[in-house]
Amino acid sequence: MYASTSEIVRKANHIVRQCGTRDPHKIADELGIEVLYCPFKAQRGAYKVIMRNRFMFVKEDLHPIMENIVLLHELGHDTLHREEATQVGGFEEFNIFDIRDSRMEYEANIFATQIALPDDDFLDLAEQGYDVQQIAAALHSDVNLVALKADTLISQGYRLRPQEHRNDFLRFDK
Repeated sequence: MYASTSEIVRKANHIVRQCGTRDPHKIADELGIEVLYCPFKAQRGAYKVIMRNRFMFVKEDLHPIMENIVLLHELGHDTLHREEATQVGGFEEFNIFDIRDSRMEYEANIFATQIALPDDDFLDLAEQGYDVQQIAAALHSDVNLVALKADTLISQGYRLRPQEHRNDFLRFDK
């Protein structure tokens, strides 16, 4: 089932209110999701449901900003795609973060943007004339996540210039 952008935004905002934080470690703890660090070579993260227990696997040597983005992305899978992950025993590793192959990856990226980048903070910086690189630096984020946030806000009716971004920015190059 496809989730609309407005539905994804609503669910992300609900989790922030429910957990009282935007910190992905605290959200995972509050939701009962185990975070495990792995020596991945070709991916940054994975989400799996094993015997009704929820796990997020994260590459162990990521920069803290990228680690938070990966964790928020995996939380997106938990929130938006848990039933599908349960049916298949987790998502296949080669699909993680590659939205060209999966609408679920795109949806998880939108979820991550909504939690990582509060609307008011983003809009305040945009009003001050900041570009995506400056917003990314100010909000300690990735420029592609910031550009995706701009697209998300545009879809909600905000008048912003569309930004170019790579949708597969969380995927390692082969």
